[in-house]
Amino acid sequence: MVPGQPVSTAKILLASAGPLRLFRRAANLKYALQELDETKRGLYLRKFALLMSVCAFFGFSTLARSQQIDVAVGAGTLISSKNTNASQTYLPPPEKGGIYPSVTFDRIYKNRFGFSAEGSWRAKQTLYNYFQQYRPVLYDFNAVFAPRLGKQTSAILMAGAGGQSVLFYAPYGPCYYASGCVTHLNSTHFLIHVGAGVNYTVWRKVFVRPEAHYYRIVNNTDIFHSDNVVRVGVSVGYTFHTE
Repeated sequence: MVPGQPVSTAKILLASAGPLRLFRRAANLKYALQELDETKRGLYLRKFALLMSVCAFFGFSTLARSQQIDVAVGAGTLISSKNTNASQTYLPPPEKGGIYPSVTFDRIYKNRFGFSAEGSWRAKQTLYNYFQQYRPVLYDFNAVFAPRLGKQTSAILMAGAGGQSVLFYAPYGPCYYASGCVTHLNSTHFLIHVGAGVNYTVWRKVFVRPEAHYYRIVNNTDIFHSDNVVRVGVSVGYTFHTE
């Protein structure tokens, strides 16, 4: 550029073109670096999410293995005392005898504590004092402790509460007492339950459980002779998850 000579607009644009190109290149490079940084961050986030998913999967798998779930079906009978006072008429009968199928669900955790639920009912209706059909149903929910006794053997100890529902049906026979007979309606009573059994694995995850259960049925003497009832029997079950 010669001093004193006029400068054209075209020359000014040409002179400024170089810095503009450098500025645009720098801006493009900045955006490219930002995109690359965002891509890396997204990749890292995806890897972290995948790692957390794998850890969660193995964590849940370990938790599942640290639990034991048993389902069992069985059968037993009831034992209870009988009134021997012959001076009374229309004696409340003892709650005993008969075949009682049962279903049990146990969930035991790694520390060998857990909970259970079970139900048992008389398979066939029977006669109440020889004239009215009835069927007892027992159910309970328990806290459980299941210590291991050996490689194939473990005990199961339980205590809890539940109820007894006695289902009465229409009388089918005559009353044999001169004082008359009372026709009962369905009755439900609260009960306290204590039980024990021994699980013995006979094949893979199949086990056999001899067991005994004691029921303290509140106000059971409204219908039967005693509030104290014992159920003894055997169950066959399957273990779905073990530690």
